[in-house]
Formats: sequence, structure tokens, C-alpha cells
Amino acid sequence: MPIRGKAEHAGVFNPTELALLARVFERLKIDSESAHRREALASRIIANYMAGVVDEEELLSVSKQALGR
Repeated sequence: MPIRGKAEHAGVFNPTELALLARVFERLKIDSESAHRREALASRIIANYMAGVVDEEELLSVSKQALGR
């Protein structure tokens, strides 16, 4: 799963944080997306989380948009 690999690369997350990131990723990913788009999504979710967006619904909402928008 791209989110776990990206999360491990970005830093140390506890199991609860990983579960949150994985839930948001699963809700936003589209099965027909390319691996590149899924990796970009995973990076966006992690970046938003690391920027302080820790509420699941808020993280879901802001992660729908590309970074910097």
C-alpha cells in the first residue's frame, strides 16, 4: 500500500496514526488511478497530517485538493 511506504519514509508514526492515514487513503483512492497518482495522494495526505491536520474528516477534505491550492 503506497500510504504505508510513504509514511515510513516520512517519519515515525505510531499505529494509531498509521491507521488514520490508511483510512483516509482508502476513502480517497480510486481503483483505476495509476500508481503515480496513488503515490501523489499518499504524499498529500501525509503532508497535510504533518502540517497539523489531525482530524480525520478535515484531513479527508483538505487532501482531496492538490497541495498548494
